[in-house]
Amino acid sequence: MSDGEPSYIDYETFLDPDFSPASFANTLVLSTNNATDTPLDLSTPLSRVLFDLQEIDTHIHTLTSKSALPLLSHTQDQTAAAEHILNEAGSQIASVTQGYERLEKEVLQKWQAADEARIAAENSLATVRLARAVARCLTLGRQLESADVVSVPGKEGFRALERAAQTILNLKQMFSASSVDDEGYGLDRVKVTRTLRNEFLIPAENLVKSRAQQTINRFSLSNPGTSNGQSLPSSYKQAREARSRLATASATLYLLSPLPQNASAATFKPELLLSTLRGYMQTAIVTSANALAKALSQLPTMDRTLADVSARCQDIVTLESILRNLRPPSHPLLVPATDADRSTAISDAATSASRSNLLQPLLETLDTSSLPSYYWRSLASSLNPRVNEIVNRGGVSARTLRSNRDRLKTELRECVLRASRVSVTNVLGDRSRTGTGPETVEVGNWQQEATVIVNSVVGPLSR
Repeated sequence: MSDGEPSYIDYETFLDPDFSPASFANTLVLSTNNATDTPLDLSTPLSRVLFDLQEIDTHIHTLTSKSALPLLSHTQDQTAAAEHILNEAGSQIASVTQGYERLEKEVLQKWQAADEARIAAENSLATVRLARAVARCLTLGRQLESADVVSVPGKEGFRALERAAQTILNLKQMFSASSVDDEGYGLDRVKVTRTLRNEFLIPAENLVKSRAQQTINRFSLSNPGTSNGQSLPSSYKQAREARSRLATASATLYLLSPLPQNASAATFKPELLLSTLRGYMQTAIVTSANALAKALSQLPTMDRTLADVSARCQDIVTLESILRNLRPPSHPLLVPATDADRSTAISDAATSASRSNLLQPLLETLDTSSLPSYYWRSLASSLNPRVNEIVNRGGVSARTLRSNRDRLKTELRECVLRASRVSVTNVLGDRSRTGTGPETVEVGNWQQEATVIVNSVVGPLSR
């Protein structure tokens, strides 16, 4: 006990945190009875428990009587302190409440009014921007409609073609806006602009692409051959117009080629232009191969066919010259080259060259260093199996070819070398030389290509 008075109660047992009433009762019963006795005597343990309760109650009463005044005094002091704190807190709360009400009136309400004005201004600004974007879209649509790339004839028609390509790019740039700050953001939510894009822009783009591809596919600077099998060079006016058409069509297809995401000027490859030029080359090769294969079965037509094949190669030479002098047009949707792109372009000669003209990407695509060389070598690889087929089939055609083998060898070599003598007007595009008759300049040394063509035809005839 805390006051030192003796007690019969084992307080430590009752105050133990692990105290169990059932365990205590069991222990008490066993200590006052023999476990083998029947029945058990419970009056003794019960009396002991009651005695302990009475002793504890007496002890509590004694402690309460002795400490009543100190407890009351302490409780009174605590109550007074609590009332004082409550009064002080009440006055402070009232002061804070008044300050909040004043701030709410002077700041919060004014801020709410200002925020409403800000939202209204932002919405008005967004409406004005969207209205301007819609107006610009409609203006560009009228420009594209007035370009009329189909009905405008001559040079003006092809200038209209390039202008139409630029207009299409401007419209696509507006429709691709992804940020609120970009011009054209939200145009997809306006019905008139959706109609403009779906029913006018897409068909117009397809029409412009088709016109440009058609121009490249029809490119030729050689007039039909004369009766002696010689092709005539185009006049200066014809050559200049054809070069202008090709340059415009190439620039148009470059601009309208699919644009990869985050493409830069250093890495962009104009797939639409390259596929069209590859198609032009493939058409020239297939057409020449078919014509030569037919002429090998009908030798009287060989002179005319070789003249056409030579003229077709001269067109390819001119195409190569034009593309070499054409720089890629400025593309408004391309990401400017970064410092990393520039350093890569400087260290990579092929990349640097591909940025300087439109020829290098085509050479890389065809895996060749020269378009005429690619033409002759591809033509040779196409002719060889056809000549083998004629020889294996036998008959008059095979005997005729064998008997005219030396003549074919000479004419094929002359065909290749004649293709290297291209009109000055066609290659240079100017009037730097004057005189009588067609003026030509020899382009490259094609002895090796001549040998390849001769072997592809004469080789099977020698076996």
